[in-house]
Amino acid sequence: MKEPISVEFAGRLRQYFKKGNVLMVWLWRLGLGKHINIAPRYAGQIMVLEHSGRKSGKRYRTPVNYAIVNGEIYCVAGFGPVSDWYRNIIANPQVEVWLPDGWWAGLAEEVLDADLRLPILRQVLIASGFAARLFGVDPLKLSDEELDRLTRDYRLIRIRRTVARTGEGGPGDLAWIWPLTTFFLLFLLLKRRPRRR
Repeated sequence: MKEPISVEFAGRLRQYFKKGNVLMVWLWRLGLGKHINIAPRYAGQIMVLEHSGRKSGKRYRTPVNYAIVNGEIYCVAGFGPVSDWYRNIIANPQVEVWLPDGWWAGLAEEVLDADLRLPILRQVLIASGFAARLFGVDPLKLSDEELDRLTRDYRLIRIRRTVARTGEGGPGDLAWIWPLTTFFLLFLLLKRRPRRR
């Protein structure tokens, strides 16, 4: 029977993910969200979840793996109840999600129904690509009993989309950098070109 990863290893992975999350949000802001999700089988399906701090009220953006099941968005707090974003959405369930095909306001809720939890959790873990296997959970090979035991602390979240969003402050808000960068590099290339006499 497979054993869960150690607490120490999980803590180190959590720190690496936090650092990687900063880069992931920047890539989304640069308009690369669709490209990040180009190989979901390996890299996973990734969305950005925007939520409010439970104490500060400050807005945070957290990349998370997700799956769409029967039209609803599901994601997993793999670090369980210690995840800051999980605690934030429990305190304030009004969220926004950046998906490859759109930006939505929505309401988040934890899925507590035991009959729904495991089959949907398995689908989200499959959609996470390498991430689940990194934590010692292979949703394609584990029995229901093993999966339930290994993911007992995971929290399954359903997000019901309420309103399509547009405007400033969403995915791709920094995409203007690409034409500016291209122009600047072209200028440098032309400037460096040797002159013929």
